[in-house]
Amino acid sequence: MLRQATSPWQPTARLAGDLERARQVLAQASSVVVLTGAGISTDSGVPDYRGPNSIRATPMLFSEFVSDPAARQRYWARNYQGWAHLRGAQPNAGHRAIASWERGGRPTALAGVITQNVDGLHEAAGTQRLITLHGRSADVICLSCGELIDRAGLQTRLAELNPDVEPMRRLEHAELRPDADAEVADWRGFRVPECERCGGVLKPDVVFFGESVPKHRVSAAMAWCGGADALLVAGSSLTVMSGLRFARQMAKQGKLIVIINHGATRADDLAAVRLDIPLSAALARLTTEV
Repeated sequence: MLRQATSPWQPTARLAGDLERARQVLAQASSVVVLTGAGISTDSGVPDYRGPNSIRATPMLFSEFVSDPAARQRYWARNYQGWAHLRGAQPNAGHRAIASWERGGRPTALAGVITQNVDGLHEAAGTQRLITLHGRSADVICLSCGELIDRAGLQTRLAELNPDVEPMRRLEHAELRPDADAEVADWRGFRVPECERCGGVLKPDVVFFGESVPKHRVSAAMAWCGGADALLVAGSSLTVMSGLRFARQMAKQGKLIVIINHGATRADDLAAVRLDIPLSAALARLTTEV
């Protein structure tokens, strides 16, 4: 399955129930899978793709990145700036609430967390049962030999190759994307390093649009959904099929779905409870009140 936007759709204004109803639905289940999207990280200063302050722009396509050296140069010049800004992001109350849920089993057992995010904030908060569906921005892979390297180390190499390029001290929300791809006007002189092992092309180890999500991650996530009784969607519009399929699978099996998201989602009509309320506070209340 490629990571790509689904077909055009019309948002629904459907809102059903309240937070207490959501807790009741989740507590009825023997176990719950949580699916998170960019909305859970906005309180940490990480922007989303479709929120009110997000850039209306197409992210880098996989085919463009692998085929066009200029596109890679532009991408790495922008990522150099974005990474410098986002690497300092810290887990917020929502991430911590999910990690606490995993440890404490309240409101019911947590089967696992499937995240569409690449920011590493669930890991930083302490979540153990985690599938990073789209990879991790902290890792970089060589497309030729498969060597994995640390993104922080690559930042040092980029700085050494581009001593005249100063990381921006501050990036506004609308200048940044959740994969650390920032808006940069002057990128044509930016120097991009090759793989030190084989000289191959380096790419963040994240799933670009138009690129296939690794099958083993999808299979593992599907297995979690198959074994759980309910799904909580937290901070995702489910606009890309890589996340929407889990909601559709569980609805087809007659399982309960709870959605907490700012704005409409593609699974609104499948939800037993659909809430548009501040996410971090909602997750904290769900996991701390009986």
